[in-house]
Amino acid sequence: MRPATLLTIPLVLLLAATPVASRDLDQDEALRLRRDGLILPLEKVLQHAMVRYPGARLLEAELEEEDGLYVYEIELLTADGVARELELDAQDGALLKDEVD
Repeated sequence: MRPATLLTIPLVLLLAATPVASRDLDQDEALRLRRDGLILPLEKVLQHAMVRYPGARLLEAELEEEDGLYVYEIELLTADGVARELELDAQDGALLKDEVD
């Protein structure tokens, strides 16, 4: 096998193992999606997160599209000082991921 081919094989394997990147949505797109009823307002989704972590403070919130699914990525600082990253389905508020950040 030629050296160039040897380098190509690991690159192909690396690309195949790399997860599909998410796309951040801008404010105009988020407003359009809300207006069209395709996503819940951030305030409503935050209520779901705050029920899970009473007394938590919001650090950051982003709306992303991942594999055709709209997802709110929310970072919280819990009342006991732990930073958590939650992903919630933007259409129904369902929890998709909850992990220590």
